[in-house]
Amino acid sequence: MTKKWLLSVALSATLLSGSVLAADTLRIGTEGAYAPYNFVNDDGKLAGFEIDLGNALCKEVDMECEFVKNDWDSIIPNLIAGNYDIIMAGMSITDERKKTIAFSDEYKAVDPSIYAALKDTKVDFEKLDGKSIGVQGSTIQASFLEEKYGKTSTIKSYGKPDQAVADLAAGNVDIMLADGEFVRTVTDGSNGMLVVVGPEEMIGGGIGIGMRQDAEKLKDTLNAGIAAMKADGRLDEIMVKYFKDVKPYKTN
Repeated sequence: MTKKWLLSVALSATLLSGSVLAADTLRIGTEGAYAPYNFVNDDGKLAGFEIDLGNALCKEVDMECEFVKNDWDSIIPNLIAGNYDIIMAGMSITDERKKTIAFSDEYKAVDPSIYAALKDTKVDFEKLDGKSIGVQGSTIQASFLEEKYGKTSTIKSYGKPDQAVADLAAGNVDIMLADGEFVRTVTDGSNGMLVVVGPEEMIGGGIGIGMRQDAEKLKDTLNAGIAAMKADGRLDEIMVKYFKDVKPYKTN
């Protein structure tokens, strides 16, 4: 009985690790709450840079995309649990995350993280003692703030980025920190209520596709697709729809 059970478990694991490439559908976990990377549009559908890129990448590698909306704080555990095959959710490639999951090559270079505050708020970044700083939890920005300001300021974490924005707009935190493209999207759409303040913070590496550590064949396939889209300019074409001042991957 034990031998049969072990054989069954081993066979199941083997089938799971190869199931993505054997099937035609690639299930992509995304948050749907981090514009312009990924968000829910006015029609209630997922949209954004990573939705367009995911669809183009699936076409490149001859697969069908199926997007799965998942909250950020459980996006890695649910990848490991098999709820989807990869993550495309504005996720920076970090050594800490590599202990748990694997990453593709980057599909967007690192973007500076920036702060936002209510208009006319005076913030002295040399003296943040006692100030409250909002940030989405389980992010590179959250880790950065805890390390730099955790002993002197109040770091308030949120499950969703729009919750941090709402608390900032309500005056419940003094400033917030997030990816620069997200902050600029928020401030540009705030009718002047929120503004960019303070220094830029260079945190983490580029943004890549997260996947299970045993997905070597899938990693190779997606890396080949990303490389092809960089080489012929298709990745650049998608980026300029959503981001300003991007450095192109195509060099000629």
